[in-house]
Amino acid sequence: MNSFRHRLIGLPALALLIITTGCSSADDSDSVTVPSPTAEVAKLCRNLDSVLPDKVDGLDRHDPEPASALTAGWGSPAIILRCGVTRPPKMVDPKVATGSDPDAIAGEVNGVEWLMEKQDDGSTRFTTANRKVYVEVTVPKDRDTAGMLTDMAASIKKAIPYGK
Repeated sequence: MNSFRHRLIGLPALALLIITTGCSSADDSDSVTVPSPTAEVAKLCRNLDSVLPDKVDGLDRHDPEPASALTAGWGSPAIILRCGVTRPPKMVDPKVATGSDPDAIAGEVNGVEWLMEKQDDGSTRFTTANRKVYVEVTVPKDRDTAGMLTDMAASIKKAIPYGK
């Protein structure tokens, strides 16, 4: 993985941004495309799956179809996690690093760095940065999820090592 240069913002600012942008992702059917990572990445993703919380932002875990250790979901419409995704193109975009891209913002929550991208369907996608594996979390529009990244941070730090 290449280095990701970004401007860190604090938890309160990122939480406020999450709330004010509205967030969305997976459709109401809660079915997702399962990533196809290398064996090494898949092993780290299985480790993450085993330590993910049963609740995220007060929502119960209900994994999407097809069942996979590389995906997880909470609530309905679901907050969807996909582990082992490819690096988002905006992660290396100089506009994001300088903070001049309004649709992509870098931030840090409880020791996990994220790239937040607004999606055309109104959802918001968060992708981990500076970890050996990219973990993507997509949040449905209109879902208030200020605690979502906080609830996932410990699991990500435990299962996905820092590094490139």
